[in-house]
Amino acid sequence: MAHPIIKALRHHKTAVVLITLEIALTLAIIANALLIIGSHVSLMQVPTGLPDNELVWMKTTGIDEQMPAAERASRSAAVLAALRTQPGVRGAAMVNGLPLSKIGSWTMCLFRQPEKKNEVCQVNMYAGTPGYLDVLGVRIAKGRPFTADDVTDYDFGGHNQGNPPPVIVSRSLADQMWPEEDPLGKPVYLDVEGLHVSHVIGVTEHLANASLQTGVPNDLNILVPARALPVGSFVVRTAPGAANKVASALPTVLAKVDSNRVVSGVGTLKDSVHEYFRDDRALVWLLVAVISSLLLLTGLGVFGLTGFWVQERVRYIGIRRALGATEADIRHYFQLENLAIVSFGVALGAVTAVCLNFWLLVRYELPRLPLLPLLGGALLLFAIGQLAVLQPARRACRVPPVAATRAA
Repeated sequence: MAHPIIKALRHHKTAVVLITLEIALTLAIIANALLIIGSHVSLMQVPTGLPDNELVWMKTTGIDEQMPAAERASRSAAVLAALRTQPGVRGAAMVNGLPLSKIGSWTMCLFRQPEKKNEVCQVNMYAGTPGYLDVLGVRIAKGRPFTADDVTDYDFGGHNQGNPPPVIVSRSLADQMWPEEDPLGKPVYLDVEGLHVSHVIGVTEHLANASLQTGVPNDLNILVPARALPVGSFVVRTAPGAANKVASALPTVLAKVDSNRVVSGVGTLKDSVHEYFRDDRALVWLLVAVISSLLLLTGLGVFGLTGFWVQERVRYIGIRRALGATEADIRHYFQLENLAIVSFGVALGAVTAVCLNFWLLVRYELPRLPLLPLLGGALLLFAIGQLAVLQPARRACRVPPVAATRAA
């Protein structure tokens, strides 16, 4: 059976080459598209580590950043006291940012020793007023949470000299800074000169960063207490199911307590996380549309080519039928012919896919192409090819031997 197939393919070189190239290009694009889809879907599955459904944030403006820390703390405390009295509110605090949210974030470099280049950068800092760990629902895996004695007036904007308060670090940060060591009690320098030194008192379980970056662990962060924040958002912990109702009431509460503040945004953490991944979802759906279109075009190409070949080889089909070939024999012939063409295309496409992935890896830091997307794309093409050839092959099976012979 192999010899007639090869002979037929050589007789239609141009069509075979075009279909083979189309399949190769389709596989190269599909394999890398599946890789990108997989990486973004995996990214969207990153948990915050907090009870997203119970947290509501409110971002405000109208406070002078140069305001004395005592006055700023007093005004924020009044707002927090009012928020805690609202129905459905279990706690309130002020924070500089939240996981997987675009409401604000601070990043910095930390040093194990001063005057040495042993820093860990792109570290996300979470700062909050007293009690914010309980409000957020941060889980401590080792060590202890903050106490009232840990809170200082240290200015995280860098204007106040002195030692910062003790800190809590994520497990990922602890593993990077002190691999295979106990991080509790370790000194942490916030500057290369060693003027701002703190100590680790706890390690958190998973807590996602405010933003995700390529090549950086998604939970590389440090937590610090603050008496007041120059900028930040109010966040409240609500009873289950009360988040939306509480969110709608927050601006009214703020207006009654501090009319100088202006609400610039309010929402639930769940909605913020959903919004954070909006571009990722759009990219995934775009790539799904591209893959679907390529598979459809490839299927139509195979369908049209096979239909043309069936029409062109009516005499050959009729002779084989007259010599005793069954309908299954005719169908299997065209399916094997299609399998040979797709195999050539897949082999060429695999090489093209690896080359394309290498270019994407160098240009856009995309991960290396694993075997699974390549196999997935190849299986899709084999399946599409067999489905596309099925109807023309069945039509060939229905050609009467006498009619086919006369068609010559």
